[in-house]
Amino acid sequence: MDEKILFKNKYRIPAARAPWDYSSDGFYFVTICTKNFKEYFGKIENGEIKLSKIGEIAQKFWLEIPKHFPFVALDEFVVMPNHVHGILIIEREDCNIETRHGTENVETRHGASLPRGSDFECQQNFGPLKKNSISLMVNHYKGAVKRFCNKNNIHFFWQSRFYDHIIWTENELEKIREYIRNNILKWDLDKNNPKNIT
Repeated sequence: MDEKILFKNKYRIPAARAPWDYSSDGFYFVTICTKNFKEYFGKIENGEIKLSKIGEIAQKFWLEIPKHFPFVALDEFVVMPNHVHGILIIEREDCNIETRHGTENVETRHGASLPRGSDFECQQNFGPLKKNSISLMVNHYKGAVKRFCNKNNIHFFWQSRFYDHIIWTENELEKIREYIRNNILKWDLDKNNPKNIT
């Protein structure tokens, strides 16, 4: 069996279009980091994340994303000391698009989780956020956390951009899920750990 993701009980044929429409049905892996990778969200202790007040809010608001975007489902996610990893699934009941994911590897890097000095940083041309797109969802999520902190006089800042990756296959989906599940256990090696940032 082809390893394309089974979606709505159908295996989708490769998408012929590029660039990708980030409001389309699909699986999206996002990483959102704090400004300067500051550990606002908590600490890793004995292989567990001990969330701070801001970390608890970051987790609570992540879980509330489907309340604001009813066509979105949450998959694996984790709140780390200075970033959030999560898989967002866009699935609209009335969607009749026969092609969802293709075989080419398409990533957009909005900057937050990239290696320093990457050629992909800062190349996004900013314009109006597309309705119901991944960028709009992340923008709303980041804004909600920031507004809570501002209202409660809590010092907090996000990195200005974020990283997203379209998940194309079942195999890739499982690898990303495993990466998210193991992120806490591998914190000492994480590229977003302040000890590893040069």
